[in-house]
Amino acid sequence: MPDLLWDDVRWFFDPGVMGSLPDVCVPGASLEDWQSVLDLVVAQDWPFQYSEGAAVLPLPAAAAVLSRPAGAECPELRVRPSVDVLAIFRFYAANEIDFDVDLRELQGQERLDVFCGFLTAIGRCLGKAVLMDSEGGDGSHPVLGFDVEADCVVVMAEPPVR
Repeated sequence: MPDLLWDDVRWFFDPGVMGSLPDVCVPGASLEDWQSVLDLVVAQDWPFQYSEGAAVLPLPAAAAVLSRPAGAECPELRVRPSVDVLAIFRFYAANEIDFDVDLRELQGQERLDVFCGFLTAIGRCLGKAVLMDSEGGDGSHPVLGFDVEADCVVVMAEPPVR
């Protein structure tokens, strides 16, 4: 049985409600957590591309990425947990793992299941919550996310009133 049913959460995947690129994060992360996520991407054999500006480069260690000089361009890691689903990680800080997903790609039960599986893999790997907030949100009002105690993705907010 899926973690979430599309008909119950479709509101949270409406780009008009959440923005096209909602923010997903792992708060309270560490450099070691970042490295664990990079190792997970490789271990899961998810297709990925690491880049700094226009330069596509081999995937470095998290310590190298997060110790770049002030003012350096923020690196990006594009991960595809499936052909039709893209997560874009941005290395802003060691204490929070941030990534975006495109809600236009996350439509329907099949892709929702892929997304939930992706959040679950990261959450289980780290033993931490993985939370989705609206685009530009500050992370204080997640709508759904991986709950460590429940060991699955759960709804964390009521759908908007229409």
